[in-house]
Amino acid sequence: KAQRNWTKKMASRACLAAAVAASSSRGVSAFSRSGVAAGGRALSTINGGSTFVASSHPTAVAGTSFSLASFGNSNRIASRASVNSIQLHMSSTEADATKSEEISTVESQIAAKGLEVRALKENGITKPELAPHIQELLALKAKLEELTTEKASPAPSSAPPKKETKKNPPTNAIKSSPVAELSGSAASARRVKTVNAQVSDEQVSIKGWVRTVRKQKTLAFVEVNDGSSMSGIQCVLPFDGLDEVSLKEIDKLTTGCSINAVGQIIESQGGKQSVELSATSLRIVGTCPGETYPLAKKRHSLEYLRTIAHLRPRTNTIAAVSRVRSTLAGSVHAFFQKEGFNYVQTPLITASDCEGAGEMFRVTTLDTDNVDSLPRAKDEDGKTLPGVDYGEDFFGKAAFLTVSGQLGGETYASALGDVYTFGPTFRAENSQTARHLAEFWMVEPEMAFADLTSAMDNAEAMLKSVVGVVLDECDEDLTFFAKFVDKGLKERLNKLVNKPFVRLPYRDAIGYLQEEIAKDPSKWQFPEVEFGTDLSTEHERWLAETKFESAVFVYNYPKSIKAFYMRDNDEDGGETVNAMDLLVPGVGELVGGSQREERLDVLVEKMEELGLDVEDYWWYLDLRRFGSVPHSGYGLGFERLVTYVCGIENIRDAIAYPRYPGNADFNV
Repeated sequence: KAQRNWTKKMASRACLAAAVAASSSRGVSAFSRSGVAAGGRALSTINGGSTFVASSHPTAVAGTSFSLASFGNSNRIASRASVNSIQLHMSSTEADATKSEEISTVESQIAAKGLEVRALKENGITKPELAPHIQELLALKAKLEELTTEKASPAPSSAPPKKETKKNPPTNAIKSSPVAELSGSAASARRVKTVNAQVSDEQVSIKGWVRTVRKQKTLAFVEVNDGSSMSGIQCVLPFDGLDEVSLKEIDKLTTGCSINAVGQIIESQGGKQSVELSATSLRIVGTCPGETYPLAKKRHSLEYLRTIAHLRPRTNTIAAVSRVRSTLAGSVHAFFQKEGFNYVQTPLITASDCEGAGEMFRVTTLDTDNVDSLPRAKDEDGKTLPGVDYGEDFFGKAAFLTVSGQLGGETYASALGDVYTFGPTFRAENSQTARHLAEFWMVEPEMAFADLTSAMDNAEAMLKSVVGVVLDECDEDLTFFAKFVDKGLKERLNKLVNKPFVRLPYRDAIGYLQEEIAKDPSKWQFPEVEFGTDLSTEHERWLAETKFESAVFVYNYPKSIKAFYMRDNDEDGGETVNAMDLLVPGVGELVGGSQREERLDVLVEKMEELGLDVEDYWWYLDLRRFGSVPHSGYGLGFERLVTYVCGIENIRDAIAYPRYPGNADFNV
């Protein structure tokens, strides 16, 4: 009687599991985005989905056959599984019966969990939220494989052998990577980033690129880096613990090839790292011919690495710069979001010259290869004029790549209060210096009801915040820079975070410089300094590095050397404007900002003095016509911030693919 009851129970369970697997294999519409059957009813959910969400449509389970009808769309899908003879051979021991029931239970759990994962994906769940469910599914699959393996190798018994039946895997199961030719528990091992590697009994997978290979008589040492950390991880491969395929793969290992190694994270026996991977299996994902690989194991100059910009992220220096840059970008967004700023995406194509300098890249669809076909400008009498008629171009007027998102940011600040932009900008300045790029990123906040002091306060708080985050989260990378690039880096960054910024009027800065230059003018490249001089890098760095040994705000610049939109100072009759530059040691100017001119008549007069077409800025002037308010903002050159935080000298190493005069290689 007990056997009959157990047999009936197993038959019902197998039928229900097969029904769910069959229905999910074709994307059955009876399961809605919420995971509950359309027009159906939900059964109970136990242990995170060990039972099923089933349709209330008639479903027959009659011992030997069943059908589960899907409905909810015009394409009716019917799935029928037929079990003509479910013969459960009871073993001579109760342990075998328990094992079979446990296997069936896990199979049911896998099918249910697979449906749950699928429903969550369709419902738009984020990857971090989905990760625990996927890990649970992988754990169930590993458990099933372990149980099946144990059952496939039973202890000697006089009981008749159990008949093998083929089972189709759930079609919603997560597929292994096509390049990972692993089997057994290794195939389902959870991937771990090297930066998160911790000692554990769990079988895990390390995937990355080989830095070095050392082979000995009984084992091999492979240094693998996956980009998540500077150090990567050492994989120890004892030959007597590897399968035949892994042993053959070791002979093919070269610097630069990509691999998938599986094993346990253990405490390292060496002194260079705290943990290492004791590998039991290894597969090469992508080969790398050592004789032609451009990144041999030696130090390469940064100049050489710029010629192979597509491979240079694999080097320690550029990888570290990239991680620091990523952390800085995230912390910039985090700071402004925390402060209540709204993120605004301003256009890259514009008809306005924000700086009034004319150094802009033109955007056109006209056939410039055929000069004779270009439409020519004409006057009112139809006489041909010099120049092209851009009225016939794509945008109906001359268009350019923007040099700043500021003007667009001001429009939204006039409605949302505090906003910021963070995106690429462009300048056609023929400069080959280590401080300039043709394409660069800018962080540009705009604040309504704010003066210049408010802008300086915000810029100081922002920089202290983002640099503090890097000090906390990128210590390994900063230690590398301090060792090989700038030995005083960490001290300088900590000083910026902990020491108040100096605030210095421009007139006083000129006085300090004149006094210092007078001691020995021959030491200076630009010894002529007076009121109206646009400070050069050597002037800026002397003020920040030598005079004050601190970050320095220089403010109230002469009107003649600043942009048209900056507010005239009333106290000196408009000789200066409410503008500021932030100078930092090692870089010079890092931030430039101002209080914007909110008075319509004054702004129009300044634009006319500079020869700007007022009609092109009608929308910008409307902000002064309708509810004008005092407002301020600033721009932070993001690549300059990266160079400052990393201690690197050339801004071309602070961005993935630098663009500068004569260079637009790597058309990614």
